[in-house]
Amino acid sequence: MKIADIQVGVVEAPLITPFKTALRTVDNIRNIAIYIYTDDGHIGVGEAAPTAVITGETSASISHAITEFIKPAIVGMDIEEIAAIMERMEKSIVKNTSAKAAVDMAIYDLYAKHYKTPLYKLLGGYRKELITDITISVNDVDEMVKDSLSAVERGFNILKVKVGKDPIGDIERVIAIREAVGPNTTLRVDANQGWTPKQAVRIIGALEDANTNIELVEQPVHSSDIEGMRYVTSNTLTNILADESVFSPKEAIMLIEKRAADLINIKLMKTGGIYQAQKIVHIAEANGIECMIGCMLETKISVSAAAHFAASQKNITMIDLDGPLLCMNDPVIGGPTFNGQIITMSSEPGIGFSL
Repeated sequence: MKIADIQVGVVEAPLITPFKTALRTVDNIRNIAIYIYTDDGHIGVGEAAPTAVITGETSASISHAITEFIKPAIVGMDIEEIAAIMERMEKSIVKNTSAKAAVDMAIYDLYAKHYKTPLYKLLGGYRKELITDITISVNDVDEMVKDSLSAVERGFNILKVKVGKDPIGDIERVIAIREAVGPNTTLRVDANQGWTPKQAVRIIGALEDANTNIELVEQPVHSSDIEGMRYVTSNTLTNILADESVFSPKEAIMLIEKRAADLINIKLMKTGGIYQAQKIVHIAEANGIECMIGCMLETKISVSAAAHFAASQKNITMIDLDGPLLCMNDPVIGGPTFNGQIITMSSEPGIGFSL
């Protein structure tokens, strides 16, 4: 099974409600879809989310990176040569992690199809069911409380609350949500780099004093401020989750060595795909650091690849794969089943899509 061609397209899905964080507001997902064709008639599918404020990539840059650099480097290679394919892709162009992620997941889709098995089984087969959180976009307090109660009524036990726009208001938001949903709903707080280190310590301390019992705070300060992350981690009792601060295995090692976070959030768009993500999760596991699997604003294509990866790994203990649940419709048929907070792997080969 050899790579014969790589084609680039577009995948779109309108959101049920606007997605709002400290970094951006989005109404509609418009991502890059890629299709890898083999010489024996198989098709592998992948997706890249252009998230300029995080990865620096746009739709145009992703398409260009794939067609002009990655494609010429790997066409003609055998799908079974995973390590060699990934090495060629990595050397073809630096960074461009979302472009690489799309190709990576399509390669793994084909790799599992070659062996006629679901991808999660080929990668480790730890479990076949996941429980994801659901995102509560940052808005005024009343609207966030309303959205939180609605999510709980729909059966979600874990809420990921977006904050980071104004420190005083953020404290009020989280306290109000905790009072509304009660003590049995898990709350995760994501500041999306929105606070300074001192603000973060004050805010988290206030939330601790108010007995909000939040599970973790994600990326409280700017991604480049590793010393700031270390300061927050050292001066709070709540677990600190590194997201934008960790793209690569090298950054994971540095973060762990500096004790700059308690947990690591892995996203395929940051790591460049499953191949590098495996390295990060193993580094973290060897150091006693648990991982979350997360996603950008992605459709069911790439989120399904992330779900297969998460299902294969014991050390991925937290799931933030709600992308398809935020969309009005699925742009593809097949893959894992997203039923409320429960994601169930299918028995179809590869990632499981019907093409």
